[in-house]
Amino acid sequence: MSITVRAPAKINLHLGVGAPREDGFHPLTSVYQAVGVYDDLTVVDADGWLVDVAVSDWMDRSHVPLAGDNIVDRAAALLAAHHGLAVSGDVHIEKAIPVAGGMAGGSADAAAALVGLDRLWGANTSDDDMLALAAQLGSDVPFALVGGTALGTGRGELVEPVADAGTWWWVLVPSPIGLSTPEIYRHFDRLFPDAPAVPPMPEPLLAALAAGDPHALAAALHNDLQPAALDLRPDLERLIAAGESAGALRGVVTGSGPTCVFLCESSDQARATAAELREAHDVVLVTNGAVAGAHTVTYV
Repeated sequence: MSITVRAPAKINLHLGVGAPREDGFHPLTSVYQAVGVYDDLTVVDADGWLVDVAVSDWMDRSHVPLAGDNIVDRAAALLAAHHGLAVSGDVHIEKAIPVAGGMAGGSADAAAALVGLDRLWGANTSDDDMLALAAQLGSDVPFALVGGTALGTGRGELVEPVADAGTWWWVLVPSPIGLSTPEIYRHFDRLFPDAPAVPPMPEPLLAALAAGDPHALAAALHNDLQPAALDLRPDLERLIAAGESAGALRGVVTGSGPTCVFLCESSDQARATAAELREAHDVVLVTNGAVAGAHTVTYV
């Protein structure tokens, strides 16, 4: 049996970050959107356990964990323990989501592994249990299962869909050099020692999504981690300025960076913006959202 699961990249339309809690996690108020850049994970029946990852030449492979320390290994162990099963299967991951790019590529792979292995093993895990397992793996993994556009609270793992009337066009510019998420959060803490205990709700952004208004959404895009990312990587500030000069309504760092995302008014504007940015950047992607979460695409 061979099963391929496709899981989308995540961008943050809003990321509000609070002061660290006693457990070390930062409380978040985030609005996620799943966009049409995907990792494909294929699981095949096998007596043993093997994970293989293929990445594009432009990606920073140094941020891909070795076998045994991959989030997919942890997802398999967690799902197997939940059902009292042995871990088994050969897993191959084709990565198109930037590595260490702030787009939750690892979380997407974990969600794909949960979906694929659940079917491979015939475990029939309930939706509630699947989300609970996902939350144990990381803050972004539940959203990678759900997809669409959603509000994340807690440390980001409590996910609920939000009204979204638009089809949104994005230009994504990843970097060949990743940024460490823990280091971005540490730098955020240094820059903002008086961060609130709980970040406020992004009401203007939620209203823009519900209205399907790209100009209102552009004005409301926000990322509390962006100052930390720009401080560590000043080149990203120049990239954002270049994208907006090329026609994007707004550019922001997504998640912990370094990927920058640019909201465009239409598909034509996105293609024109991308064409101009490609003069200085090797990899520029055009995509849209919102798209579905992790889902099976082949089952043989």
